Amino acid sequence: MQSIIVNRQSTIINRQSSISVVAIGGGTGLSTVLRGLKHHVTEPARPAQFRPEITRLTAVVTVTDEGGSSGRLRRDFRILPPGDIRNCLVALAEDEQLLTQLFNYRFSSGHGLRGHNLGNLLLTALTHLTRDFAKAVGRLEKTDKIDAGIIAWFAEVKDIRPAPPARW
Repeated sequence: MQSIIVNRQSTIINRQSSISVVAIGGGTGLSTVLRGLKHHVTEPARPAQFRPEITRLTAVVTVTDEGGSSGRLRRDFRILPPGDIRNCLVALAEDEQLLTQLFNYRFSSGHGLRGHNLGNLLLTALTHLTRDFAKAVGRLEKTDKIDAGIIAWFAEVKDIRPAPPARW
């Protein structure tokens, strides 16, 4: 598989020409990292643009968003918040420009639709059709020709609240 040595100057010394990568995170940071890594992924029809080439890319996405469209869908439909997953799907898509416009389209009016973006609604609809959030993500990966795996960090909907202040 791969040996990568990172020295103190953060120089990567490559022992082999291909690697498997797991990127873990959430928010804007993970989708930004994936956007850069996808150019290293080798596919049957297209070789990687840079070395070392990535033979398998997996994103583990923390899904804890409670605000905006994601938070509303999480509360209303008891699903994992789809926003960060949506951003990773867009970042990894073959036609990123089109999917960015489509998935990030935010409804500015409409009772119940205002504030939601289309990508979140698609993930919500697919979750209900498949009865499984992970399957819904997998279906969108196939539809969008995404050659990576995306895994939601939480397996169930969680309410995250700050701990009460300590009493001394």
